[in-house]
Amino acid sequence: HRVSPRARWFWATRALLAWLVVGGIQVVILLNTHRPDAIPIGIIVATGVLAVAHIAVMPAWRYRVHRWEQTPTAVYTQTGWFTQERRIAPIARIQTVDTHRGPIEQIFRLTNVTVTTASAAGPLHIKGLERLDAERLVAELTDRTQASADDGT
Repeated sequence: HRVSPRARWFWATRALLAWLVVGGIQVVILLNTHRPDAIPIGIIVATGVLAVAHIAVMPAWRYRVHRWEQTPTAVYTQTGWFTQERRIAPIARIQTVDTHRGPIEQIFRLTNVTVTTASAAGPLHIKGLERLDAERLVAELTDRTQASADDGT
């Protein structure tokens, strides 16, 4: 399954906010120094070009990569954009299933699901789901985990 199409807007907004902080720091340094060469204009222009490229390319790229699937025996995730990662968690190894929604995600009506397992690699994260999809996934994984004869360790 793909994540919500709104995840693209969330990723773009989050990137925009980060680039505004970087640009703001550069402007503050430029305005508070008496040396006009403190931050060359070329660096500010390069920052702007990188920001526009990042905000334009990254969300669509991540949307094409991010996937998740739930089967009767496992949960699968695929994430990333430059570095891509595929993870599989057998249902029998699941210990907890949680949801999380940050302030910006709430604006975009997105929910994240965290599937914690006994793996040393850490939990699986499924980010950018529609709220109802996340609630359904959590309920189904909880039911399947409880029905499993193993203890998740």
